Amino acid sequence: MTNPAPIEDVPIGEEVIRLGQFLKFAGFFDSGGDVKEAIIDGYVAVNGEVDRRRGRQLQPGDIVSFDGRSVRVCR
Repeated sequence: MTNPAPIEDVPIGEEVIRLGQFLKFAGFFDSGGDVKEAIIDGYVAVNGEVDRRRGRQLQPGDIVSFDGRSVRVCR
């Protein structure tokens, strides 16, 4: 039985950030086009549920997952 990957904390320095911005900020993607494609195709989860909205407002405590990596939004 393998343990899930640890959740990394990524401080944003603000109260909220949009999902598309956060994916680039956290280093998941280099380009906005890649972010858009991954979100639209349903590869990104927020708090365990697929979310297809680039503009979704993330708040501290939200966990974003893509391709086996999970990160927690923090201040």
